[in-house]
Amino acid sequence: MIEELKKSALKEILGAKNAEELEKLRIKYFGRQGRLTEILKQLKNLAEEERIKIGKSVNEIKKELEAILEKRRHELGQAMETMKEWIDISAPGHKLPRGHLHPRTIVLRKVEEIFQSLGFSVIDSNEVETDWYNFEALNFPKDHPAREMQDTFYLKNGLIPRTHTSPMQVRYMEKHNPPLRIIVPGKVYRNEASDATHESQFYQVEGLMVDKTISVANFKAIIEEFFRRFYKKDVQIKLRPSFFPFTEPSFEILIGCVFCGGKGCRICSGSGWLEMGGAGMVNQFVFESAGYVQNEWQGFAFGIGFERIVMMKYKINDIRLFNSGDLKFLSQF
Repeated sequence: MIEELKKSALKEILGAKNAEELEKLRIKYFGRQGRLTEILKQLKNLAEEERIKIGKSVNEIKKELEAILEKRRHELGQAMETMKEWIDISAPGHKLPRGHLHPRTIVLRKVEEIFQSLGFSVIDSNEVETDWYNFEALNFPKDHPAREMQDTFYLKNGLIPRTHTSPMQVRYMEKHNPPLRIIVPGKVYRNEASDATHESQFYQVEGLMVDKTISVANFKAIIEEFFRRFYKKDVQIKLRPSFFPFTEPSFEILIGCVFCGGKGCRICSGSGWLEMGGAGMVNQFVFESAGYVQNEWQGFAFGIGFERIVMMKYKINDIRLFNSGDLKFLSQF
């Protein structure tokens, strides 16, 4: 089936007559709902040995087809230039501005690809939430001091532009039975003043894994593998004790500075470590909120500040650039 899909994709790519056709084929095979992407989404249903074997094969085919698609795009571009010269070599050129993917989009595609290869499903979620899902179901009672950690916007109808992606933990578990592995990328909102490192709207990537015997060791192995693949080199991981109402125990995720190798630099403030997000073992209260029997399941949850990893990857020093619409900024990617 996979080889047939490869042959079909190869035939269509080589037969494309213009850039518009190539873009449609890219979406058809590599997009979020693409045919190869759908195969990767189904890996979680397979046995581990089969999942590794098929996942490796699909990723190799994907890389091969992407390279052929780019080569075909280059060939079509050259053919168009040759045609223009043939029509009138002396005519002045009119270079049209070329669109660019937003750096968040580039990194999000990579993040989703890595987690899908690890058996996680990518889930969409609500940006507007009720107080129940955003706070109470996650162990934030109305008088809980932890609510002060969330600088919340409130709408006139009593709803809340979500302050984190964690509400999807309960929403998803209400409709799905374990075992499960999901990530939830999405925009969140905080009533904060904007500066170089803070915005009133930004992105998070939520993660949740639930089964009978999940432990902190499982989380550390998966998050370590994610960063290793993302940065394409071995990365040290450290978990620092912290507090979040919906996890117990809770900890902050730190990685060895990818810029100085842990020696200490301006980016890591001389510590050799970079904070990437928060995580912990799912509080049994959250399982109860979702309708699960207490102490029957275990799991971990994590939230990564998405703009932070984008800024680190491309050495961007001001978070406000992401929403600026500045074409000079976007044209670099």
